This record gives sequence, C-alpha cells and structure tokens, in this order.
Amino acid sequence: MARRPLPRILSTGSAQIARSRELARTAADSATDVLHPLITISRGLRRLASAGRHKWSDTPKDKRGPLLFLAASVILVVVLVPYGPLLAAITLMAAAAWHGRERAPEAPEGPDESQTERLKSLYEALVPYFSTAEDPAPLYSHGGAWESAFPAYEFDSSGRVTSLTVRYPAYFTDGEPEARARIEHLLTAKSGRGREYRFTWDEEGNQLSVSALPPLPVDIAAQRFVTAPGETVLGFTDPGEVQRTLPLTHGEEQRDMPPVVWRTGIRSTEPHLLVLGQPGTGTSTLLRSIALQALQHGDVVIVEGGGTGEYACLIGRDGVLAVECALAGALASLEWAAHETERRLIAANRARQAGHPPPEDTRRPLWILLDRPTAFAHLAATDGHKDPQSLLQVPLRHGRAANVTVVVADQFDTADLLSDAVRQHTRARAVLGPATADQLTAFLGAPPQTTPLAQVPPGRGYARLGSGPVLRLQVPATPDPYDDATSDAHRQAVLDLLPPRTTPADQEEPVATEAVPAETA
Repeated sequence: MARRPLPRILSTGSAQIARSRELARTAADSATDVLHPLITISRGLRRLASAGRHKWSDTPKDKRGPLLFLAASVILVVVLVPYGPLLAAITLMAAAAWHGRERAPEAPEGPDESQTERLKSLYEALVPYFSTAEDPAPLYSHGGAWESAFPAYEFDSSGRVTSLTVRYPAYFTDGEPEARARIEHLLTAKSGRGREYRFTWDEEGNQLSVSALPPLPVDIAAQRFVTAPGETVLGFTDPGEVQRTLPLTHGEEQRDMPPVVWRTGIRSTEPHLLVLGQPGTGTSTLLRSIALQALQHGDVVIVEGGGTGEYACLIGRDGVLAVECALAGALASLEWAAHETERRLIAANRARQAGHPPPEDTRRPLWILLDRPTAFAHLAATDGHKDPQSLLQVPLRHGRAANVTVVVADQFDTADLLSDAVRQHTRARAVLGPATADQLTAFLGAPPQTTPLAQVPPGRGYARLGSGPVLRLQVPATPDPYDDATSDAHRQAVLDLLPPRTTPADQEEPVATEAVPAETA
C-alpha cells in the first residue's frame, strides 16, 4: 500500500502553531497584568461578602432586627451627607483591595514533629548533667517539658539545629572548663557533626547560646589587599569578629570580607609570627601570601627546610634577597640577617643621639621567612654545624626596633625541636589544619571559641594575635604557580602579584655570600 502524504497543515504548520500558542500565552499574561487591580478588588468584594454572610448567620435571630435597623441608619446617613455615596464607594473599594491582596502563606508556629523530637532528644540527653536528686523543682527531668529549658531555637532546611538557647540551673558548675567541655561535646554530637559551633556562656543569666557557624569561603584568591604599610592580611574570619572589612575581587564580583590583620613594625606588640600545622594544611601557602604582601614595601629572605621548592617562583625577584634550601645557604643567610639587625640598631641609635631621623636603609622592612627550620637540626648536628635557629636570637629579640620581622612555620610533629627563642618571642600565633582543643589551647594560650573539626580544607585554622581573642582563619589561596595541580585562575593571580625578575635565576648569587664577609670585616 502506498504511503499517503500528510496534509500540508499538519506537516508545515507546527512552527506556526507553537508561535500562536506563545502569542496567546503572552497576551494572557499582559491581560492579567492590566486587569490585576480589577481582579484584586473583585476578590476582596467576594471575601467581604463572604464575611458578611458569616456574620449574618452567626447573629442570633432575636438580634437581627436591631442589626438591620443599624445598617439602614448608616446607609441613610451616608446618603444625606454631602459626597457621602462617593466616599462610601471609595472606602468600599479600598477595603476590597486590602482584603483581596495576595497574602503570603503564614509560617507555622512552633516546631514541627521532627523538630520537636530532636528538641526532646536534646532535653533528655542533658538531664543527667543539669539535674540532681536534691532539687525540689528540677528544670530537667526525664519526661519533663523541654519548652521551659529551650526558650529560643532555629532550624535549617534539613531539620538540624542552627541556633539554640539553653537554660540551666544555677547550681551547675559553669565556671569549670571540664563541665563546659562535657556539655559542648554533647550538644555538638546531638545537633549534628561536621559543623563548627560557637558556645556563649552567660554565667549571670544561667543561659548557654549555641549557634552553628557557616563555613568560611575557600575561593578567595591572592590579590592586592587594601591595607596600610605595616599591615599584613593573614586570612579572613567570621563577620562581627573584627571591626573592619576589606573589598575583595572574586572574578567579576566584588564583596567585603572581615580580615585578620597582623600589624608589624616598631610599634607592634606582636612583631613575630609562629605557624604550626600538619603536612598539606597550608602553612607554605600562608608564608607565600605573607611574602607577596611584604615585597610591596620591604625585602625578604626565605629559608626552606623542606627542600620541596615551594618558593622557586620568588628566586631572582626584586626585593627577594635570598631563597635558601641547603644548610650552608641557610646558615649564611641567617648569619647575615643577624649582622644586619645589629647594624640597623647601631645606625638608628647613632642617628637618635645626633638628633637625626633614622637612615633610610634602616626603615625599609626586612622579613625573614623560615619554612620548617627544624629540618636542619638533624643535619646540623650530623655535620657539626650550629643549628640555624640559634642565629634567630638577635632578629627575634631586637627585630621590632630594627624593623625586622621573623615568620616561622613548622609542623606539630617537630614542634618540640623549636628553640626557646622562637617560642618566647612569637606572640602572634596561627594553627592550620585539624587540631584538638588541647593542642589549640596549649599553643595559642587560650581555648578556641568554636568546636574544632577533624577534617578541614587547606588553609583553614585559628589565629591569635598576642592576648587577643582566638579567631577562625581562612588563608587566601596562594599556591605555587609552578605546581601542575594548581588551577589556572589561582596560578595567574599569584603570577600577577610577583615582582619583576631582576636577575636570571640561573645566574643569581645569594646575598648572604656577599654580605657576610663585608660584615665580618
């Protein structure tokens, strides 16, 4: 049987039909927009009429006569008053428009069933800690009312607690760190692991406020930060923890973030920095970020004990005096730095005695960055050389007056090999990567205000500047641009910040080999 062709209207008119449907839909939307006030007023009139019918049906029969008389009296007064019908019509239309508006669905009051079960579980878990047998009216008891114990609470879209206010009896020992730690650990486990929580204890009001903190952004790339000379951005923290924000560029967008600013120089109270972390947690990234910021106004000497070439991109750059990976070069560079610190002190002292300002070469900041200096300790002991850390005593002790800043980064496993001078004179501290609360307290000198996590992204940690509070920290992404695993955007961001190359890398001679004989002579 021969195949019969489709009618022309069916074979070639599909596009016209689709276009007609689109035009009809557009016309309907336009008509709805134009007639929206009329639709709203009509809906309001229906609602008013429905309310009137319900009112009439709810009125007893013996009171309907007076009600009709009152309505007739009102209508008569409106008719007799000048412009009364017009004013009555305007009032009726306004009331209809108000009652006919589209109302947002009301949020349900109180928690739903799953949220109530979660609050009950939290309440029952706290009973052994917040109750005693001698309490005549216990706030916490098995099967008791959780509403009086949790006056405020909030949940996220997944049903987990994001904010909770806990009342506890006055006899609870909230002044003991061990008792607080037990409650915080319990609430962290019951509210959902994998998040950082902030606990605020109100000892006067016998209340504990728990809030789940959002994760810090990890997509902030290295860039020029709007800071004054002597200010270094270690990273970024939570809003409200610091009193300033910095404008940042993220692709084509701009946003403001609260920074952790470390102030160095003559008037700094924390002139030197110590960073600890595990391998792969971002300690070298933080030192690269500091180096790029320091090169804007000063000179940098880098000593790398790991020998992985993390700072090869800085070799031969303007302002980079040396990048040493071997023991001999590290000793020579640090010895030169010690002599340079002494020279600056003597020159500044002579200028002050003569009533002159300090010389220009003593006011330019000098940064000494050491990545894993403890790796040289075993090599120095084997070869019979001195430990490079012993050469840091003069820069650490007198660096603030000489405008010399020392930054040391090492690992937790070898932290016991750090010299006493490094431990005593580094009042600015930072910890990157996972760490226990005891480790953070012992290293930072104060417990963190949030619960540390077992798994964190690179560059995430805590920082404390002197006697200030312990702040959450996220280091800006400053990877090695020569690393193949680096993204193109982050690689280009670091390359844009590098100073121009003044000497070819294969022809550069270390500054220390030239400066040491001049100082010793």
